[in-house]
Amino acid sequence: MNVRTWLSLDGTPVTERRFYWAWIAATAGYGVGDVVTTVAIVVFASGVTEGNPAMLAALDSFGLAGLVALKLTVFGLCLAISQYSARMGYPVFPYVLPGLLALVGVGLTGYNIWLMWLFA
Repeated sequence: MNVRTWLSLDGTPVTERRFYWAWIAATAGYGVGDVVTTVAIVVFASGVTEGNPAMLAALDSFGLAGLVALKLTVFGLCLAISQYSARMGYPVFPYVLPGLLALVGVGLTGYNIWLMWLFA
């Protein structure tokens, strides 16, 4: 099975258009909003530290590259699980993870912006 076949949503109960839009929302909320504001707050707001212990460990060990790499790894794993659940025939679950990432990302983006406003 080649990559193109594995990534295809043909024969699944998932609508490609909805699936793509769900992941576009996740990319905007978590992939861009949270990552960019987290990097900005770590660089520009003295006195503010990363609140997530796993992200803090990545930041301490590998700097900003480690933080971004871990966030992108989480994103990639969620995408893989979503794709796999679509291939397994689940009609709703493939949309759950991108929806959660989008909501959490928007919430964390807002929180990060608030922290920057307070401490920058």
